[in-house]
Amino acid sequence: MKAGTSWTVTASHELLEMLGDPNLNLTVFVQNADTTRTLYAYEVCDACEDDSFAYPIDNVLVSDFVYPAWFENFRAQGSTQFDCMSQIEQPLELLKGGYIGIFNVNDGSGLQQQTLEKHPLNLRHRGNVGTRRERRSIPCQQWVTSLPHRKIVSNAQQYQQHLQAIQRRRDAA
Repeated sequence: MKAGTSWTVTASHELLEMLGDPNLNLTVFVQNADTTRTLYAYEVCDACEDDSFAYPIDNVLVSDFVYPAWFENFRAQGSTQFDCMSQIEQPLELLKGGYIGIFNVNDGSGLQQQTLEKHPLNLRHRGNVGTRRERRSIPCQQWVTSLPHRKIVSNAQQYQQHLQAIQRRRDAA
């Protein structure tokens, strides 16, 4: 994979997620035969997000994504296409490197991240600050509002000017 490819996949992943659930408030309710009731976050890229499952469009690497059928646990294995690249064979299946946010309604343990290996994610999988993955783990009242690039650059320039003014005062003292 070329340098910069991971960023491209991440950007396409974020865009696809914004199209699927822009307000981070959709879930799918699943009740199994054993009466386990679980809410699944409606995240269309997380189950198959590993870069190894991405595909190129016009020399841009794009994240694989699941179709709505992926959330329909009543579907039989192989009965339909569950993801764009046809790598997922059954509903709610996670690929290597994928995960999904779940909330077990029975025990009320809060939102958890489930992986293929069925164990909690470590900090490496938490997500960068401000990303949808990171925001899923904190209440929406605590989200940090994103700024336009122009504002970020302007703030950085002002901060640098402020630091230079401080340094000039120190040098003059």
